[in-house]
Amino acid sequence: MSTPTRPHKAARVKSSSPLLQRKLDSRSEDSTIIAEALAGHDRAYQRLMDKYHDAIFNFIYRMVRDREQVEDLTQEAFIKAFASLKSFNEEYAFSTWLYKIATNNSIDYIRKKKLQMFSIDKPIESKDSDFTFELPDDSYEADRELISDQRAVMLNEAIDQLPEKYRLVIRLRHVEERSYEEIAKMLKLPIGTVKAHIFRARELLYKQLRGKIRHY
Repeated sequence: MSTPTRPHKAARVKSSSPLLQRKLDSRSEDSTIIAEALAGHDRAYQRLMDKYHDAIFNFIYRMVRDREQVEDLTQEAFIKAFASLKSFNEEYAFSTWLYKIATNNSIDYIRKKKLQMFSIDKPIESKDSDFTFELPDDSYEADRELISDQRAVMLNEAIDQLPEKYRLVIRLRHVEERSYEEIAKMLKLPIGTVKAHIFRARELLYKQLRGKIRHY
C-alpha cells in the first residue's frame, strides 16, 4: 500500500488562499517583465506602466488632489523606478517598491510646496513646479543668482537637445503651462500620445541632468 503524497506547497496555498496565490502570480509576472526590461525590451516598461499606472495614480491622488499634478507625479514615479530598475531587489514585491517611490515623490512635492522656493529655471517655471528642479530657499548664498543662471542654461540646453516632438510638448507644457487636453488639440494628437511624449521627454531630461545637477 503506497503512502499518500502530500500536496505541493504552492498547490496548498492556491487552494487555501486565492488572494495570496494571485499575489504570488503577480510577483512572478513582474519578475519576468523586469527581466525583459533589463534585457532591453522597451515594451516591457510599457507593460509595467499599463499594469500599475491606475493604482499609483489613485494612490497619489489621495495625497495630492490636483489631477494634472497627480498625472505628472505618477509619470515621475515610473521614470525614477525605471531609472533604478537594476537596483531593484526581487526579495520584495515590485509593487511595494513602486509605491514607496511614489510616496516619497509625493511627500517631496507636498513638502516643497510648503517651503519658500526659488526656481533654478525661471523662464520655464510652471505652476505645477514639475521639472523646474526647485530647491528650498533656506539659506543665503552670495552667488545664488549665478548658480541659478548656470542651472537655467543647463536645463535649457538639455531641452534643446531633445528630439523635436518631445521638445515641442515639453515647452508647451512648461513654458506656456498648457493642459494635456490643450496640447492634444493644438497638435491634433490623442491625449495618450501627448502624455507618452511628455513622459519620454522627462525621462530623457532626467537622464541628462541627473548627474550634472548635483555639481551646482
